[in-house]
Amino acid sequence: MQNRKLTYIALVIIHILLAGILFTIPVVSKLYSILIVVAGIAVVVKSSNRNNEVLYVAAYLIGSEVFLRMTGGNFLNEFTKYSVLLFMVLGMFYSGFSKNSMPYWFYLVLLISGIVVSSTTLNLETDIRKAIAFNISGPVCLGVSAIYCYRRKVTLKQLNNIIMACALPILSTAVYLFLYTPSIKEVVIGTASNFETSGGFGPNQVATILGLGIFLFFVQIILNSSSRKINIINGLILGLVAYRAIVTFSRGGVITGIAMIILLLGVLYFFSNGKGKFKVGIIVTFSVIAALGIWTYSSLQTRGLIEKRYSNEDAMGRAKESQLSGREELFETEIQMFLDHPLLGIGVGKNKEYRMQLTGIEAASHSEMTRMLAEHGSLGMLALLILLFTPLVLYLDNQQHIYLLSFFIFWLLTINHAAMRIAAPAFIYALSLLKVTAVEETTLHRE
Repeated sequence: MQNRKLTYIALVIIHILLAGILFTIPVVSKLYSILIVVAGIAVVVKSSNRNNEVLYVAAYLIGSEVFLRMTGGNFLNEFTKYSVLLFMVLGMFYSGFSKNSMPYWFYLVLLISGIVVSSTTLNLETDIRKAIAFNISGPVCLGVSAIYCYRRKVTLKQLNNIIMACALPILSTAVYLFLYTPSIKEVVIGTASNFETSGGFGPNQVATILGLGIFLFFVQIILNSSSRKINIINGLILGLVAYRAIVTFSRGGVITGIAMIILLLGVLYFFSNGKGKFKVGIIVTFSVIAALGIWTYSSLQTRGLIEKRYSNEDAMGRAKESQLSGREELFETEIQMFLDHPLLGIGVGKNKEYRMQLTGIEAASHSEMTRMLAEHGSLGMLALLILLFTPLVLYLDNQQHIYLLSFFIFWLLTINHAAMRIAAPAFIYALSLLKVTAVEETTLHRE
């Protein structure tokens, strides 16, 4: 046990130092991204994926994606999605896949028509490859990951280690943000999403991955900390990640992280005995106190502007017309696209051009659900139904998967405010399809 504690602490220190190295020497970021993939392939090939090593590598890639993109480490915008696809295929090569995963093969087939339509509808001056890749790489990554994960057996201990692999590079992301913007007061002047507090990268994506980090480190505290010392370390990390998520001024990721925690606590409470329910109550109490402390500190650092942001007000305290930062019009235009082309849709990547024609607004979709309807038509609706109901049906026979509902809600909420710009919703969704075969009897016990 002592070795495990030292190993985890060492990993935490390494990822803190990693943030400092990439901040000081940005070119190292590209070497870091290459190292993840090369080392990952080496591990998977050497082990023949006997213990689902591809899931650990993919989880680490998911956690590091935003960190790599904000430091210039990704060679392509979709680098992480392609890398996750590579490892899922590699995993299937060594370990096969369930013959019952046919819903997700069918889901992938449903995406083909949208690609075919776009090849004839996209404007000649549009970079067709780029437009299609931007919009379809996420759904394809989800489909292939889902096929690999479908009913694949893992233990709770293995799943907790996968969670840890995803969480560690998110720690690096948060530390990097502190180095990039050490003083929040100096850069926060309004209530809009803030690039300065987000490492110069998209606040929506940064908040999304930090919101996921809030949940992952919360899990580390209540279910995966082997000692009080590690509990304190994870508590401090959770506080830092939550604070940096809040001050991005992008609400979606933070709200999603909170929703994941609420669902997890609900599952733990429902399946616990009297003593377990009491422990859940204690956790809820301390969580609320900690959340109030983090929020108060965030409010002080932003001079109360963060409260106005969550109240949908501008810096002067006036209510904003839009409740969703202008996304309502994007949703409406995509619904109109679906109504105009209900059978096969307008084609993958066409929504940006079509919206420009309808409204004069040049903006990419923020909702994967309305994008699927617009670009794939009725086939997109069928694909969405597969994604929505399959994990919930599987849950009826998979209630030992205590994270299933949390993973599912992360996917559902994220794709409705940030589409699938990053790979996280695709892979986290796939994790909800795993078959958890063993849960420690005392899930809230710490040694």
